[in-house]
Amino acid sequence: MSSQTQVRAIIRMAGRDLNGNKPLLAALRDIKGLNFTLALAIIRALRLDPFIRLGRLSDSQLQTLEKAIMNPKSLNLPGWLLNRRKDIETGQDLHLLESDLMLKIKEDIEREKLINSWRGFRHSLGLKVRGQRTRTTGRKGLTVGVRKKAAQQPAQQAAREKEKEGK
Repeated sequence: MSSQTQVRAIIRMAGRDLNGNKPLLAALRDIKGLNFTLALAIIRALRLDPFIRLGRLSDSQLQTLEKAIMNPKSLNLPGWLLNRRKDIETGQDLHLLESDLMLKIKEDIEREKLINSWRGFRHSLGLKVRGQRTRTTGRKGLTVGVRKKAAQQPAQQAAREKEKEGK
Protein backbone atom coordinates (compact mmCIF):
# COMPACT_ATOMS: atom_id res chain seq x y z
CA MET A 1 0.00 0.00 0.00
CA SER A 2 1.30 3.44 -0.84
CA SER A 3 1.17 6.32 1.60
CA GLN A 4 -1.52 8.05 -0.48
CA THR A 5 -4.13 5.32 0.04
CA GLN A 6 -3.20 4.53 3.62
CA VAL A 7 -5.58 6.04 6.18
CA ARG A 8 -4.52 6.42 9.79
CA ALA A 9 -7.38 5.45 12.09
CA ILE A 10 -6.53 7.71 15.06
CA ILE A 11 -4.79 11.06 14.96
CA ARG A 12 -3.71 12.98 18.06
CA MET A 13 -4.40 16.68 17.68
CA ALA A 14 -4.88 19.48 20.22
CA GLY A 15 -4.75 17.03 23.13
CA ARG A 16 -7.48 14.80 21.71
CA ASP A 17 -7.63 11.55 19.74
CA LEU A 18 -9.55 12.16 16.54
CA ASN A 19 -11.11 9.61 14.21
CA GLY A 20 -9.02 9.51 11.03
CA ASN A 21 -11.86 7.98 9.02
CA LYS A 22 -14.08 11.05 9.41
CA PRO A 23 -14.04 13.91 6.92
CA LEU A 24 -11.71 16.72 7.99
CA LEU A 25 -14.47 19.18 8.89
CA ALA A 26 -16.40 16.64 10.99
CA ALA A 27 -13.25 15.40 12.72
CA LEU A 28 -12.17 18.90 13.74
CA ARG A 29 -15.56 19.56 15.31
CA ASP A 30 -14.82 16.82 17.85
CA ILE A 31 -12.30 19.17 19.47
CA LYS A 32 -14.05 21.04 22.29
CA GLY A 33 -13.99 24.76 21.57
CA LEU A 34 -13.83 24.37 17.79
CA ASN A 35 -17.19 24.97 16.12
CA PHE A 36 -18.29 24.44 12.53
CA THR A 37 -17.63 28.01 11.39
CA LEU A 38 -14.13 28.27 12.83
CA ALA A 39 -13.16 24.79 11.61
CA LEU A 40 -14.32 25.66 8.09
CA ALA A 41 -12.48 29.02 8.21
CA ILE A 42 -9.24 27.30 9.26
CA ILE A 43 -9.59 24.67 6.55
CA ARG A 44 -10.24 27.31 3.88
CA ALA A 45 -7.36 29.48 5.09
CA LEU A 46 -5.00 26.49 4.78
CA ARG A 47 -6.53 25.58 1.39
CA LEU A 48 -7.45 22.05 2.39
CA ASP A 49 -10.38 19.98 1.19
CA PRO A 50 -13.00 19.83 3.99
CA PHE A 51 -14.25 16.45 2.74
CA ILE A 52 -10.90 14.62 2.66
CA ARG A 53 -10.47 12.06 5.43
CA LEU A 54 -8.37 13.34 8.33
CA GLY A 55 -6.23 10.19 8.23
CA ARG A 56 -5.19 10.87 4.62
CA LEU A 57 -3.41 14.16 5.41
CA SER A 58 0.39 14.16 5.35
CA ASP A 59 2.45 14.81 8.46
CA SER A 60 3.36 18.33 7.32
CA GLN A 61 -0.30 19.15 6.64
CA LEU A 62 -1.25 17.82 10.08
CA GLN A 63 1.43 19.95 11.75
CA THR A 64 0.31 23.15 10.01
CA LEU A 65 -3.33 22.30 10.82
CA GLU A 66 -2.51 21.78 14.49
CA LYS A 67 -0.56 25.07 14.66
CA ALA A 68 -3.53 26.87 13.10
CA ILE A 69 -5.97 25.25 15.55
CA MET A 70 -3.84 26.17 18.55
CA ASN A 71 -3.43 29.78 17.35
CA PRO A 72 -6.19 30.80 14.92
CA LYS A 73 -5.19 34.48 15.21
CA SER A 74 -2.06 33.64 13.18
CA LEU A 75 -4.31 33.10 10.12
CA ASN A 76 -5.69 36.67 10.37
CA LEU A 77 -9.22 35.39 10.93
CA PRO A 78 -11.80 37.92 12.19
CA GLY A 79 -12.02 38.32 15.96
CA TRP A 80 -15.68 37.30 16.13
CA LEU A 81 -14.70 33.72 15.29
CA LEU A 82 -12.77 33.36 18.55
CA ASN A 83 -14.49 32.01 21.65
CA ARG A 84 -12.99 34.38 24.24
CA ARG A 85 -13.18 37.95 22.98
CA LYS A 86 -11.94 40.76 25.24
CA ASP A 87 -10.87 38.43 28.03
CA ILE A 88 -11.66 39.99 31.40
CA GLU A 89 -8.13 39.40 32.76
CA THR A 90 -5.96 40.25 29.75
CA GLY A 91 -8.30 42.29 27.56
CA GLN A 92 -7.17 40.35 24.49
CA ASP A 93 -9.02 38.16 22.04
CA LEU A 94 -8.19 34.53 22.83
CA HIS A 95 -9.28 31.15 21.57
CA LEU A 96 -9.26 28.35 24.14
CA LEU A 97 -9.64 24.61 23.56
CA GLU A 98 -10.48 21.54 25.62
CA SER A 99 -9.55 21.75 29.32
CA ASP A 100 -8.41 25.39 29.17
CA LEU A 101 -11.88 26.38 27.98
CA MET A 102 -13.63 24.39 30.70
CA LEU A 103 -11.35 25.87 33.37
CA LYS A 104 -12.04 29.43 32.22
CA ILE A 105 -15.80 28.80 32.19
CA LYS A 106 -15.65 27.53 35.78
CA GLU A 107 -13.58 30.57 36.79
CA ASP A 108 -16.15 32.88 35.17
CA ILE A 109 -19.01 31.22 37.06
CA GLU A 110 -17.11 31.44 40.35
CA ARG A 111 -16.37 35.13 39.72
CA GLU A 112 -20.08 35.75 39.05
CA LYS A 113 -20.95 34.03 42.33
CA LEU A 114 -18.29 35.99 44.21
CA ILE A 115 -19.56 39.39 43.08
CA ASN A 116 -23.15 38.33 43.83
CA SER A 117 -24.46 39.14 40.38
CA TRP A 118 -27.87 37.89 39.33
CA ARG A 119 -26.28 35.24 37.11
CA GLY A 120 -24.02 34.12 39.94
CA PHE A 121 -26.96 33.91 42.30
CA ARG A 122 -28.90 31.75 39.82
CA HIS A 123 -25.84 29.54 39.29
CA SER A 124 -25.43 29.04 43.03
CA LEU A 125 -29.07 27.97 43.36
CA GLY A 126 -28.82 25.63 40.38
CA LEU A 127 -31.51 27.50 38.45
CA LYS A 128 -31.65 28.56 34.82
CA VAL A 129 -29.46 31.57 34.13
CA ARG A 130 -30.40 32.91 30.70
CA GLY A 131 -34.04 33.87 31.19
CA GLN A 132 -35.66 30.55 30.32
CA ARG A 133 -39.00 29.48 31.76
CA THR A 134 -38.84 27.67 35.06
CA ARG A 135 -42.50 27.10 35.76
CA THR A 136 -42.69 23.81 33.88
CA THR A 137 -39.15 22.93 32.73
CA GLY A 138 -35.87 22.33 34.44
CA ARG A 139 -37.39 20.45 37.35
CA LYS A 140 -35.36 17.94 39.26
CA GLY A 141 -36.78 14.91 41.01
CA LEU A 142 -40.27 13.50 40.58
CA THR A 143 -42.51 14.99 37.95
CA VAL A 144 -45.48 16.98 39.13
CA GLY A 145 -48.60 17.02 37.02
CA VAL A 146 -52.18 15.90 36.62
CA ARG A 147 -52.88 12.31 37.67
CA LYS A 148 -54.75 10.10 35.24
CA LYS A 149 -57.94 8.32 36.29
CA ALA A 150 -56.27 4.92 36.12
CA ALA A 151 -53.61 6.10 38.55
CA GLN A 152 -56.19 7.76 40.80
CA GLN A 153 -58.44 4.73 41.27
CA PRO A 154 -56.01 2.56 43.32
CA ALA A 155 -55.19 5.57 45.50
CA GLN A 156 -58.90 6.24 46.09
CA GLN A 157 -59.55 2.58 46.97
CA ALA A 158 -56.67 2.59 49.43
CA ALA A 159 -58.08 5.75 51.04
CA ARG A 160 -61.56 4.17 51.34
CA GLU A 161 -60.09 1.06 52.98
CA LYS A 162 -58.22 3.22 55.52
CA GLU A 163 -61.46 5.03 56.34
CA LYS A 164 -63.27 1.72 56.91
CA GLU A 165 -60.47 0.45 59.17
CA GLY A 166 -60.55 3.67 61.15
CA LYS A 167 -64.33 3.39 61.85
